[in-house]
Amino acid sequence: MMCRDVIRDLPLVIYGEASFEVEEAIQSHLDACAACRTERDRLQSLLAAVDEYESEPPPGLLANCRRSLRVNVAALAEDEAARRSGVLGWLDRVFGRSWQDWAKPAAALALLLVGFAGGRMAPFGRAISDRVEPSPIAATPVAYDATGVSPAAARVRFIEPAQDGRVQIVLEETRERVLQGRAGDENIRRLLLAAARESADPGLRVDSVDLLGTGPETDEVRRALLYALQHDGNPGVRLKAIDGLRASATDPETRKALARVLLTDDNPGVRTQAIDLLVQKREPEVVGVLQEALRKDDNNYVRMKCQKALHEMKASAESF
Repeated sequence: MMCRDVIRDLPLVIYGEASFEVEEAIQSHLDACAACRTERDRLQSLLAAVDEYESEPPPGLLANCRRSLRVNVAALAEDEAARRSGVLGWLDRVFGRSWQDWAKPAAALALLLVGFAGGRMAPFGRAISDRVEPSPIAATPVAYDATGVSPAAARVRFIEPAQDGRVQIVLEETRERVLQGRAGDENIRRLLLAAARESADPGLRVDSVDLLGTGPETDEVRRALLYALQHDGNPGVRLKAIDGLRASATDPETRKALARVLLTDDNPGVRTQAIDLLVQKREPEVVGVLQEALRKDDNNYVRMKCQKALHEMKASAESF
């Protein structure tokens, strides 16, 4: 890309509105062009300052607009009723609505003639002091509530009152927010847990599960990893979940999930990793699972891994 194209599309990239191809091309250009990187930094600072001082509409503006709309709709309905009972209604009944097709242009022409005649007869040179200037609109300060949410940056999607007098409001935020912290921080961990289960992007799920596995081990994190291992449709996510569960390989719930994955997962790589984790602790109940996998699995490498594990455990390869 040329420098002028990069500078033109930089605002779209900063606000996350550019396509993946454009963003990738611009990033490649920025890696090699110091001048465009300087322009990007300057633009980021400018846009951040603009966002910081963004003006907010008055809190009751939406309610007032809706109220005015209802009043105007009711007034239009009354005007239509009066119209039907007056001269215009008589014209409709005599000539039909088609009379409006020629009446409107005729009225416009008449107004034009009146304006032209008035302009010819009116005195020139109206004093400048007689002009009516528009009233300035006072700037409304930006207001944030206790949650730190700006009304202009979010849209209310759902409201549910609770019995204790509180109100639950679901917001759809329209502005990107960047949060930084360690994987063990409560807010970061909460968002990683949500992304691991709810994101439609498998790449985000892979990264989230990977980071959860490297962070502090908690019951909540372990449950999320177990869910990803057994229910995520992407094998890369399931492999990351196995890596994250290594610290809890001796947990009975984890071992039960690994046994189920070994017998039912459709990816041989995931089944192989499940074997490695299961045999870390050579307990007797693992023998039956390995024997069944050796008998049913259609992958030669998986069967070889099962046979090798049974041999190291001095167990028979045959199930009885």
